[in-house]
Amino acid sequence: MTKMKGGPADTGGPVEVPEQLSILPLRNSVLFPGSIIPIDVGRRKSVRLVEEAISKERPVIGILTQRDARTEDPTEGDMYQVGCAARILKVIKLAKDNFSVILQGVSRIRIAEYQQQEPFIIARVQAIPDPTTADVELDALVMNLKDIAKRVIKLMPELPKEASALVDSVTEPGQLADLITSNLDIQVDEKQDVLETFDLKARMRTVLQFLSRQLEVLKVREKINTQVQEEMGRNQREYVLRQQLKAIKEELGELDEAGGDLDEFKEKVQEAKMPPETEKVAMKQLERLKVMQPSSAEYTVTRTYLEWLVELPWSIETEDKLDIQEARDILNADHYDLEKVKKRILEYLAVRKLKSDKKGPILCLLGPPGVGKTSLGRSIAKAMGRKFVRISLGGVRDEAEIRGHRRTYVGSLPGRIVQSLKKAGTKNPIFMLDEIDKLGHDFRGDPASALLEVLDPEQNNSFSDHYLEVPFDLSHVMFLATANVIDPVPAALKDRLEILELPGYTRDEKRNIARQFLVPKQLEEHGLKNEMIEVTDEAVAEVIDGYTREAGVRNLEREVGSIARGVAVKIAEGSTERWVVKADNVPEYLGPQKFMSEVAERTAEPGVATGLAWTPVGGDILFIEATRMPGKGSLVLTGQLGDVMKESAQAALSFVRAKAKWLGIEENFLDKTDIHVHIPAGAIPKDGPSAGVTMFTALASMLTGKPIRSDVAMTGEITLRGNVLPVGGIKEKILAAHRAGIKRVIMPDRNQKDMVDVPQQAKDEMEFFYVKKIDELLPLALTEMPEKYGKASVTPTVVVTPPTTTGQPPPGSTPS
Repeated sequence: MTKMKGGPADTGGPVEVPEQLSILPLRNSVLFPGSIIPIDVGRRKSVRLVEEAISKERPVIGILTQRDARTEDPTEGDMYQVGCAARILKVIKLAKDNFSVILQGVSRIRIAEYQQQEPFIIARVQAIPDPTTADVELDALVMNLKDIAKRVIKLMPELPKEASALVDSVTEPGQLADLITSNLDIQVDEKQDVLETFDLKARMRTVLQFLSRQLEVLKVREKINTQVQEEMGRNQREYVLRQQLKAIKEELGELDEAGGDLDEFKEKVQEAKMPPETEKVAMKQLERLKVMQPSSAEYTVTRTYLEWLVELPWSIETEDKLDIQEARDILNADHYDLEKVKKRILEYLAVRKLKSDKKGPILCLLGPPGVGKTSLGRSIAKAMGRKFVRISLGGVRDEAEIRGHRRTYVGSLPGRIVQSLKKAGTKNPIFMLDEIDKLGHDFRGDPASALLEVLDPEQNNSFSDHYLEVPFDLSHVMFLATANVIDPVPAALKDRLEILELPGYTRDEKRNIARQFLVPKQLEEHGLKNEMIEVTDEAVAEVIDGYTREAGVRNLEREVGSIARGVAVKIAEGSTERWVVKADNVPEYLGPQKFMSEVAERTAEPGVATGLAWTPVGGDILFIEATRMPGKGSLVLTGQLGDVMKESAQAALSFVRAKAKWLGIEENFLDKTDIHVHIPAGAIPKDGPSAGVTMFTALASMLTGKPIRSDVAMTGEITLRGNVLPVGGIKEKILAAHRAGIKRVIMPDRNQKDMVDVPQQAKDEMEFFYVKKIDELLPLALTEMPEKYGKASVTPTVVVTPPTTTGQPPPGSTPS
């Protein structure tokens, strides 16, 4: 055995290194002679080794570093062959099979032979002490090593002050090299190389290289820290100086014209040709920007504000096309019919041609879905040669969506009006406010009220956005609003709109639209050419009558697209023949008919009458059924009716009872009878007074036993005196009757004026009867009159050609 003295930390005298040692594998670390380190022991073999060792006095074990720290059960090939004999100074039991062990390195050892693997590794070792020879070169290396070590310690403030004294206290070259290496931040394999270097001079040079590299790294780190601190100090100094400069310039009334890329802003402000007040605001903000610290939050806010100001089209506008005939041709090429809207646009162009500074109109296109309101806006822009922008107002609840947010808020932006104008790049675009009837309002404000200024020709020449806080001229913009229903629009906003109603299309108009627009568009979208497919007019008519029931043409286009896809599948499968879609093979592509004319079937028995109703998506026909049963004279109303409609039913029954003798029925018919009036489609709420005449006719038919003609529909409000009062929605109701195949329509006499808006095709294919009193109604509606029926006081008039006067229903006449 060899006797060795420990390092500077040794306090226990000479330690014997036995020739046979228990071997403890060490992960991610290297133990050097003289060093003291704590380790955690938890592996099965290592725990057994520690338990065995502490049973001896002053136990010594061998420490070998693992080549790969991930190896859980290392064998002789998984560990280096050179290690360190270590004395166990202290063992602390942390938990079952888990110890904390403090080790002190004693001497280098080399493995001579492994003797056992279980229950822990035991090997025969050879101790390798450091030589004790003195040499001038060795002394020089020691001095260099100590000098560089002290410089490293000075650059590492985290090390204790005693570290330099510890380095000075070590006199042995080998111990100094080991002490420094054990505290260096280098790789495990590099430390192992030092441990395996037995020649003192070579070991000292290796450690000197590592220490010099560490010194260079620390110098660079110190340089970077110094630069960062200097930069921070410079920025702070610049900020203070800029604030002082700003105060001095304010006192002197001078402004600094310099400022890098900020000079570009000045050029842009001048190029934008803003109004004088706006340009003054922009220049003031630019001067503020020049004296701000770029890193401040206010700098970003002000710069963004200036960018918005210079990018808005203050003076840019497109030149209108004032050729009336060319504009008419463009509008006719894109849309069928809609003559009222086209006429208004051409009128505006004509006035613009005569008076160039005419303000833009504010129009509202009112009509059911699918009649082309939104697409008409694009056609108008194309006809006038203007840019087109559109914002959807459906569901908008925040007033800031229109007027923008004030700049005091983080992330604030202008409203959608200003944003869209910037996107358009001109100050006179066609601006579509889509779905204006679907605006909401809540605690954040009322966007409909914010639109009052936008849509008022007397005010919008100085529209003020909360973000810009400078007026912008909107008088050159042509605003187009769209709505399905005008009722939800507030009265003040409605007063600012010029309302143009777009009626639903007749069957013939739908056929023309499909032939000219929808079929070619769908064939092109599905990659079909004319030589591949032909959709006949009869097929289109079948789709219109049997598969759609709408005022517009959106579902019609969808069904035509379904036919195109069905043919596309067959062609894609290899078919080369030309496909001709006829009426009788439409069900192959669209399935069975979805809508059938049920008027004749549902009015085949007494007590069933056909009424006409107005809905937000156009008109519709309404069936009213009446029946009687034994009872006590009560009236039962079903079909989810509103209060007004229930009162109309009660008024109709009261009039029937008052005119029982005139109708040829018993005057006490209600004594032992209950009457039930039902309007089908019970899931849909219904209300309004215009079903009064229909309810009266259904009750009269049921009580007299005379059926109602299957081709007759009617509308009108009744009074207890027998008068028939006018109602609204005549155009939509007649179009609905026309779609359903009705041939006769009975309506109030005072609604004759509304016939001017009804399409000519409907007028040509239907008869219209106008009545003033109820007693004129039954001869027109019933298939035959009761035998005891009294004569009518006035003979009704059949009008085939409607009058040319215009007008609207009187206030208060609410459609059902």
